[in-house]
Amino acid sequence: MVLDELTHPVVLAPLAGGPSTPALAAAVGDAGGLGFLAAGYRSAEDFGAELRELRGLSAAPFGVNLFVPGPDDADAAGLRAYRNELRGESERVGAEPGEPRYDDDGWDAKLALLRAEPVPVVSFTFGCPAPETVASLRATGAEAWVTVTDPAEARIARDAGADVLVLQGVEAGGHRGSFSDADDAEGYGILALLRVVAGEIDLPLVAAGGIADGAGVAAVLAGGAAAAQIGTAFLRAAEAGPNPAHAAALAEETATALTRAFTGRTARGLRNRFLDDHTANAPRGYPHLHYLTAPMRAAARKRGDAGGFNLWAGQAHRLAREAPAGEIVRELGEGARAALARATERVGWGE
Repeated sequence: MVLDELTHPVVLAPLAGGPSTPALAAAVGDAGGLGFLAAGYRSAEDFGAELRELRGLSAAPFGVNLFVPGPDDADAAGLRAYRNELRGESERVGAEPGEPRYDDDGWDAKLALLRAEPVPVVSFTFGCPAPETVASLRATGAEAWVTVTDPAEARIARDAGADVLVLQGVEAGGHRGSFSDADDAEGYGILALLRVVAGEIDLPLVAAGGIADGAGVAAVLAGGAAAAQIGTAFLRAAEAGPNPAHAAALAEETATALTRAFTGRTARGLRNRFLDDHTANAPRGYPHLHYLTAPMRAAARKRGDAGGFNLWAGQAHRLAREAPAGEIVRELGEGARAALARATERVGWGE
């Protein structure tokens, strides 16, 4: 089991959509955590090139993450209405909306690549693959990890042959990893989800959501996790190539919120102009809406307009700091050990 080989119980979240780089995954792995490379939003060819680059940078174990395709069931009328609503935003950033469309993110081509070039860990988000798909990857020597957000999803993933469950609490930044995009603002927090699933399913568990320092890692380890998966705390690392406007916003005391405004799928980000103006009317429809807003978001990033693009962040985002990724891994691991030692001392109080 790859988790047993880690010096620090720290797993890098895949961070699809920009922050995921071979350099970041390599730095986390070399520091004793588990680096991850995101296949999402990349063609199979580009993903393969990044995979080979990562192998050239580090000999440490690593994982890759795939998006499980969902149904092509977006509401065409709702997408047209939303496009009209975005006219003001389009004029503000100087970019026309894109054309909404469906695709499966190169699912078959990426699976074929991973069968031909096996990796230590393959994780899945937005659903659970069919048991035969899981088995075909496990046959290459890979471990299959599945992201789940409630006990029912955990049972489905177990029954499909998952080796590890990544439990994502509602505190997490970025997209919810749920199998269907329900209105789940009242979803499980990570500690509640961890304890419920740990009491029912005998698989290694990796906890994600609002964990950004050593004490947070210690909390989920005490709750039964084998490791913590962390994303927001690495967004300001140099190896992640952070957007300056996004990195600066992470340090502010800004509330986060769940929204479909940017991609048509529920995700947590810092509240900004776009999120506040358009969340109420954003239809469910991923990846259609992602392609609709992508040109405007890219233009806003280029202009440094933090109000005009998605600022994905978990609820503990203010704990993220600028530092090399390896230093962040070591601080998380050492901080967890110190926090657990303090907690152990407290258990005997009053005796």
